[in-house]
Amino acid sequence: MRIGVLEAGRVPADMADRHDGFGPMMERLLQGAEPASSVTVYPVLDGVFPESPAAQDGWMVTGSRHGVYEDLPWMRTLKAFLCQSVADRVPVVGICFGHQILADAMGGRVEKSDRGWGVGVHRYGVSRPLPFMADAPSSFAIQAMHQDQVVALPPGAEVIAGSDFCPYGALAYGDVALSFQGHPEFAAAFSEELIASRKGALIPDATAEAALASLAGRTDAPLVGRWIVDFFRAAKAGRVALQAVPA
Repeated sequence: MRIGVLEAGRVPADMADRHDGFGPMMERLLQGAEPASSVTVYPVLDGVFPESPAAQDGWMVTGSRHGVYEDLPWMRTLKAFLCQSVADRVPVVGICFGHQILADAMGGRVEKSDRGWGVGVHRYGVSRPLPFMADAPSSFAIQAMHQDQVVALPPGAEVIAGSDFCPYGALAYGDVALSFQGHPEFAAAFSEELIASRKGALIPDATAEAALASLAGRTDAPLVGRWIVDFFRAAKAGRVALQAVPA
C-alpha cells in the first residue's frame, strides 16, 4: 500500500529535534496496522504537490496551524486536488486540518468554534459503524488539538462519530473519503510538550491542565489506524473492481 501524505503543517521548529514530523507520524500509524505500507510526503504548504491523484494508492492530509478560512493559495490547490481525488475514486483520509479542508472542499463550512480549544484525549461516540470498522466499540478515544470545527456538513457526508464538544468528529464520504477531527497519529510525549508550550499563551491554563491530565489515559489510536488501513484497502479493491467492469 503506497500512501501519499499531503503535509499541511509541521512540528514546531523548537520541537523538531525531539519529535518526528507529520509524515513519519502518519507512516508509524499506518505501519502499526500494515507493516508493508509506505509513505511519500508532499509538503503542500510549500506548494509541492503530486502530479496527479493516481500517483499513490491513497492520500492522507495532515494537521496544520492554519485555518481553512485563511484561503491561502496552497489551500486552494489542495482543495482542487482533493476534489479531483474523490472524483477519480482515489481514497482520501483527512486528519484535523485535513478533516476540515476536505469538508470545505466538498461544500461544507469550517469556523473557529465558540466551544474553545479541544485538547488532550477526547472520546467520540460511534453513531454508525461502517464496514471497514470491524468490531467497532460504541466509542473511541484519540488525542485532539484544535479550535476550528466543521459546523456545516458537505452534501453527501455522513457523520460516523462525534461528541457534545465536536458533533462532527468523524465523517465519511461514501466509500472514497474519510476524516477524523482528532489525531490518532500523535504520541503522548509530543502532545504533552505541545500543550505545555501553548499553556497560558494560546490555551487557557485550566483547559491545558485538564488536557495534560487526560494524556495518562488509554487511547484507541491503534484501532483508528487499523480502520484507516482497512478503509484504504476496501477503497482500492472497489476501484480495481470498478475498473475491471467492461465499458
